[in-house]
Amino acid sequence: MANLRKWLFSGLLVLVPLIITLWVLDWVVSTLDQTLRILPGAWQPDQLFGFHVPGLGVIFALVVVLSIGAMASNIIGNRLVNWWHALLHRIPVVRSIYSGVKQVSDTLFSEKGNAFRKALLVQWPQDGMWTIAFLTGTPQGEVLQQLRARPGSGPDEDFVSVYVPTTPNPTGGYFVMVRTRDCVELQMSVDEALTYIVSMGVIVPGGPKNPNLKATAPATA
Repeated sequence: MANLRKWLFSGLLVLVPLIITLWVLDWVVSTLDQTLRILPGAWQPDQLFGFHVPGLGVIFALVVVLSIGAMASNIIGNRLVNWWHALLHRIPVVRSIYSGVKQVSDTLFSEKGNAFRKALLVQWPQDGMWTIAFLTGTPQGEVLQQLRARPGSGPDEDFVSVYVPTTPNPTGGYFVMVRTRDCVELQMSVDEALTYIVSMGVIVPGGPKNPNLKATAPATA
């Protein structure tokens, strides 16, 4: 029985990551393959080849994104994009949704932005308890004024906006604003920090992949 249990867990350790990886890849490929439906029926690969070729939607989506980016980078394309933005901002319901999504996308994908480009160590949900968060920006305007007026803060106090993800699913989390002096910037990359979070601390960046339970945590200053 001991050997059977050992073989069972060994098999699960091999199969579970592989199955989940294949499932995610299949979902991504299947979703992007839906972009081929915007092509005329006669031009769709299923009609041309007589059979379904998985993955062509990924290539097609990449070509579309690169083409739009190339057109938007020149003067004429930039004017068309600005005209499109102005048009959407005149539609009442669409305006509120589009403007919010546009600001978020500009922050996330801008080369000059710092959103989700730094991993921080913050005290959450209370002092003495530490977790990993991602820098999303800095508070401004009335929010910054109110934060500086709180007890323990000064008129020139600096704050940062951070996203504290949950584990093992980092797509859910909390948006909080903390003092800059209470944050510790980590040298690990965002990918390493996400891996650390998803694995619930099992996979330590720069450390062994399978640390034993007897390992002690490093002392904090």
